[in-house]
Amino acid sequence: MALPLLDYPLTSQNQRVDGFEVANQGGLRLITNEIDEVIHAAYRQIFNEQQLTASSRLLALESQLRCGQISVQDFIRGLATSEVFRTRNYDTNNNYRFVQMCVQRILGREVYNDREKLSWSIVLATEGLNGFIDSLLNSEEYQTHFGRDTVPYQRRRILPQRSSGAVTFAHTARYGEDYRDRLPKPMDVQFGLFNWETFMRQADWPTAIGLLAGMSLLIAALLLFSVTIGSSAA
Repeated sequence: MALPLLDYPLTSQNQRVDGFEVANQGGLRLITNEIDEVIHAAYRQIFNEQQLTASSRLLALESQLRCGQISVQDFIRGLATSEVFRTRNYDTNNNYRFVQMCVQRILGREVYNDREKLSWSIVLATEGLNGFIDSLLNSEEYQTHFGRDTVPYQRRRILPQRSSGAVTFAHTARYGEDYRDRLPKPMDVQFGLFNWETFMRQADWPTAIGLLAGMSLLIAALLLFSVTIGSSAA
């Protein structure tokens, strides 16, 4: 039996403000009949990449959309459950950060609070990646704002009569601090800069003296051996 979605309080965000103005930079640019623009907008929104690479494209899924076999919503579902998306986003982030990224890219808004992160993280943990993506796409919020034929976008990033808008989700880093901390550290951080006083204080002097004495005896023995061989030859 699936666990019900944990309740969380809503907070003030631009996307909750009703308006009667002409659609802004989000909706007007993405609602289009040109299928190529729809496909590129979907890649840009879900993969969060401004330049589409050949390795990121899902040609079979694109073909289905071009032929009308699937809707834009199904295309978004295919992108968000693809191996490319899983490898670059799910495998490299913890559940809380991954939930935040998916809410931004699929629902077109920022998470309301940590309780919402926890709520969706429970869905992700119990139903897996595919079940979590399905829950977002089948939610009433997604159906109300995007439906079957609109690529998600950042909703109402700029409000009328405001000098500046909210920060775009494209500025959200792909990897979190926990992933960064697992990466190899730079040489100067991993080993530290050389300091003579620190070296003198932390050196293992008994071992160092023993090694130097052993090397000195070995060199002396080799020199004595070479002198003895030279005398015998003469």
